[in-house]
Amino acid sequence: MSTVINKRHTLLPGDTGKFAGVLSGFILLLAVLPILTMIVMSFSGASNLDFPPSSYSLQWYKAAWNSFVSPDSSDVLSLGKAMTTSLMVACLTMVFATIIAVPAAYALTRCEFRGKAVALQLMSLPLVFPMVVLGLALLLVFDSLPFQMTTSRLVIAHVILALPFVVKNCTAAMLSIGTEVEEAAQMLGASPTRAIVDVVVPLMKSGILAGMLLAFIVSFNEFTVTYFLYTIDVMTVPIWMYSRTVSSLDPTVFSFAVLIVLIDFVLIWALEKLVGEGGVSF
Repeated sequence: MSTVINKRHTLLPGDTGKFAGVLSGFILLLAVLPILTMIVMSFSGASNLDFPPSSYSLQWYKAAWNSFVSPDSSDVLSLGKAMTTSLMVACLTMVFATIIAVPAAYALTRCEFRGKAVALQLMSLPLVFPMVVLGLALLLVFDSLPFQMTTSRLVIAHVILALPFVVKNCTAAMLSIGTEVEEAAQMLGASPTRAIVDVVVPLMKSGILAGMLLAFIVSFNEFTVTYFLYTIDVMTVPIWMYSRTVSSLDPTVFSFAVLIVLIDFVLIWALEKLVGEGGVSF
């Protein structure tokens, strides 16, 4: 009589690590593939948009530079003005979101009040709210006001979008600061407000810096909500790039996109260097 022995095949720890590495590499490749495609197309030497390009050159970078220094008269707005608007709106968003988020984070971690749970949920609402609906709602609100708002309404909208990121980072920093720090400062003669400004806020530095940089990145790259709120004279870089692709795809857009990705990469690198991965909360 012969017996059949069924052997159970199990993955060894080394095999599991290899499988996880291959899977992670595949997912990472899918994530960066659009960026790699955009970079390759920006160096295309052909006059069409075939991929992969039949030749390579810097012609689209030269065209992008010429568009920046001497914009075409057909452009409703130059790239220089759009870049200035984007930087101004992003900086204002960063400042105002931080001014709001720091006291909000302190209140959410130190104070107990009715509706605290609801406030925490509302603070995260812009993260899950449909951007198209939010943009349309803000457009209706701003258009109903008795006065005109141009750049300021972009700043308000971007602050709403960036505020959850800043609050989450500031709250994470606050949770690592014990109440005994404030108590010690007050025992040494500092007023409650002085203890917060001179002791608590400096200890929150990592969370504040992380939130500020994230607010800048969110504002600088925002498109969907901005699309509903921009005007012909006040538009950001993402809107300007979109305007170059409405009728026909301008290959110089790939060159501009590489610049935007480079700016975002430098900001994220600076974020990690300044506060480390542990100080960032997305």
